Amino acid sequence: MVSHPSRHCTVELQALPSRIGQVRRIVSAQLRYWHLDPLIDRAALGVTELLSNVHQHARPDKSCTVRIELLLDRLTVSVRDHDPRLPVAADLKDVAPLDTCGRGLAMVAALSESWGARPDGDEGKVVWFTLPARAEAKPQRAAVPRRTAAEQPAPRLPEAEPVACAPAAVPRTPARSAVVG
Repeated sequence: MVSHPSRHCTVELQALPSRIGQVRRIVSAQLRYWHLDPLIDRAALGVTELLSNVHQHARPDKSCTVRIELLLDRLTVSVRDHDPRLPVAADLKDVAPLDTCGRGLAMVAALSESWGARPDGDEGKVVWFTLPARAEAKPQRAAVPRRTAAEQPAPRLPEAEPVACAPAAVPRTPARSAVVG
């Protein structure tokens, strides 16, 4: 059972390739903070696809707002941009096997419980998807055997410092975020 009936996190950004990875890390960190680890992969993939669509198609600019919201047993991820044209999911039988685009909304539909798009005011739209967020979906942590120093994997250098919406985090990039709950 979720202890808080409603929580949300909002990030405003330019949908540029360098920012998409950053927002994916923010979404992942926020879901960890909310103890929704089983949803991280699907939410991160879905938000990546929605932001990629803003980057590729939105006019007049690439500014957008990502919002993740947890209401009882449902997580909603949405992206608002300033382009009023609603997206249309491609029929996968019309997409060639080696095409590098055209599958984004079909993937969002496949990974989510539901998805959609709606006009937002005179200019703009919101594209969203939902994932079930039930308490019984929490994974059980398995015991991890200790490794000797020789068995440790080589350290990985971080791509960029992650920015999280969790209350203890302080944004260090131009992306603006806010958290409630």
